[in-house]
This record gives sequence, structure tokens and C-alpha cells, in this order.
Amino acid sequence: MPLTQDRAKPAVPFGGIYRLIDFSLSNIINSGYLKVIVLTQYKSHSLDRHISQTWQMSNLLGNYVTPVPAQQRRGKNWYLGSADAIYQSLNVLDDERPDVVVVTGADNIYRMDFSQIVEQHVESGFDLTVAGIRQPLELAPQFGVIDVDKANPHKVAGFVEKPQDPQGLGLAEAPDQFLASMGNYVFNADALYESLLADANNDESNHDMGGNIVPQFAADDNCGVYDFTYNDVPGSTDVDRNYWRDVGTIDSFYEANMDLISVTPVFNLYNRRWPLLTGYTGLPPAKFVYGHHERLGHALDSIVSPGVIISGGECILSVLSPGVRVNSWASVRESVLFDDVVVGRNAQVQKAIIDKRVVIEEGATIGVDKEYDRARGFHVSPGGITVVPKNAVVTV
Repeated sequence: MPLTQDRAKPAVPFGGIYRLIDFSLSNIINSGYLKVIVLTQYKSHSLDRHISQTWQMSNLLGNYVTPVPAQQRRGKNWYLGSADAIYQSLNVLDDERPDVVVVTGADNIYRMDFSQIVEQHVESGFDLTVAGIRQPLELAPQFGVIDVDKANPHKVAGFVEKPQDPQGLGLAEAPDQFLASMGNYVFNADALYESLLADANNDESNHDMGGNIVPQFAADDNCGVYDFTYNDVPGSTDVDRNYWRDVGTIDSFYEANMDLISVTPVFNLYNRRWPLLTGYTGLPPAKFVYGHHERLGHALDSIVSPGVIISGGECILSVLSPGVRVNSWASVRESVLFDDVVVGRNAQVQKAIIDKRVVIEEGATIGVDKEYDRARGFHVSPGGITVVPKNAVVTV
């Protein structure tokens, strides 16, 4: 919030031209898996629209990316959790009858070749394989920890939720690190089907994939783990290899956007061997106008999307989405501007996230005085990022 006030989190814009869901879908498609179901429930209109307009596959070849809304197929409840969402959508498995099912979250920023985890999964003989990302051991109290079997680095011995004393939970080859679940799973379809049926009949379950389904497989000695460190994505560099961010807060979302704009970006949008796919906006190229020394339209260390017009203003260390206009003598610094934001003359925007179609009037400020931002009703994150909601008009 407030970026999810009227949209599902996977539909939140990111990096100028993308939506959060584009990253998971790009990974799946680039991995060669071309039959994809997106389970949706709350505030899904913009997400459904984005998928239908952007992710059109070949009907001739039987490929698809299809949003499936909550349908109450198994009773009068809407989804009770992530496991229940899949349980209520088991008709999809009945229709396709796959051998293996890849289950991912839809709102993390990363590149991953899922074919490599599927290959390990098939070779391991386990019914479930969980993808894990390495974290420093001192951060273990903040995560659910995958306890890796000391004798078999591909096997999960158990899960420990936010351990206060993580000693003994480090990896055998790296005792100062542990594996945290990425929320990406590979199941044998029959085993997934049976586990979801059993979970649905368990009144004490929270019907959650990470909290209920996965620990049960581990308790049955039937759960493998895949170390994301060894995932080799074509075109990755030493800087952005194994990048993964959970953008579950305003601050983490902001920081992930900032990761895109350095000279050598922490996450590289320009890897053409593993492209990040999204819809073409149909907008004209970006334009920078006025070259007079008193009114110079320019952007430095920034992402500038199609349709942006920087008309005598400046943008530094910022992400500008399609259709943004920055007028004369305005300043945008260390900020993320969503589609069609207008920054008026002499306005100042600092360390802020500005949602779609916001108009910042001439001489107005955002992010310069955080107490003034709060007094105007704008959200200010613990990290000091001001968020202006969609369609707002910001006055002086």
C-alpha cells in the first residue's frame, strides 16, 4: 500500500515499462514452458488486462498464458491460501495431465532458468523440489530456513521458521550461509494432487504452500532443494547473477528500482539472451527539449521510457515510465514515476514514488519535507520514501 490500493501486487508497474508479473512469466517462457496459468483473486482487473493484451501465445501450437479467477469450484469459500488456490483450480491439471508442475510466485524480481531445477528434480526422484537462495547466517532470524541434509545437499531435512539461534543450520560447504525459500517449487503432478486433497480435508491447516504443503513433503523425506547459486542464466554477469528481490514493502520496491540504474546495474534489464518480455506501448520515442543554458532538458543515471518528454527539466537517478512529462526548471531526483505523471514547472520531486496520472502543479514539492508530505496525507515509508497515490493533484 498504497500502490496496491486498486491493483493486485503482481500488476504494480516496475522499471519503467514492466509489471512485476512480467519477470516470473519471462522466466517461465524463456525456460521453454509455454502453458501457463495465472491464479488471480483480489483487485485483478489491471492484471487480467495486462495478461490478455501482452501475453498472447500461439493458438496454433496450443500455447497460452491464461488468467484463471477464483471460481468457488470446491465450495462456497474464496481462496483460503496459496495451496487452496491451486486445490480449487485442479481442473487445470485434469485438463492438461502434466507429469511435472512448476509453481512460482508472481511478484519477485529475478532471472531463473526453470529447466535446470526441473532437470535436477526429475533426476532426484523426489516428489517436490524447492528453490532456495543463499543468505548470510546472521539473517536467519528474519527468514524461514531450509535445513539442508548434511549428507545430501539436494535434500531438505526440515524447515525452521525464523530461528533465533541458527547455529548448525549453515550449509556444509558454507557454514556462514543458509538457504531461504524463493517461493518457487517443482512438483510431480500426481503427488501435488494428492497433497492438496489431503490438505483440503485438514481443518487445522492454513492451506499455505510454504507453511503446510512443503513442510509435509519434508517430513515424509520426499523434498529436494535446488540451490539458486548454481542456476546459469545465459547472458548473466558476475554483478547480477543470482539476483532475487522480494519487493513486499515500499522500501524494498524502491530499492529494487534503484538497482536498475547504475552504470553497472545490480540487475541488468539489457540482457538480450534472456529477455524480459512485456507489451509494446505504441508510444513515440522519448524526447529531450530545450538546449538553452538556463533551461536544459536532461536525464542522468536514469531510465527513460517511450513517450517521456523532458521539457527543460532535469531527472537524476530516477525511473520514468511511459508518458511522463517533466516541465521547465523542474527537478526529479532519486524517484520512480509511473505512467503519465506530469511534473509542473519549478516543481521538485525527491526520493518519491509517484503513481499513475498524478499532476504535480507548478512550484509544488514532493519528498523535500517529509512532515509536510504526511500532513497532506501522503504515505511515507520507514525508509523515507514518499508515495503519492494514483490520480492525485499535488498543489503548492
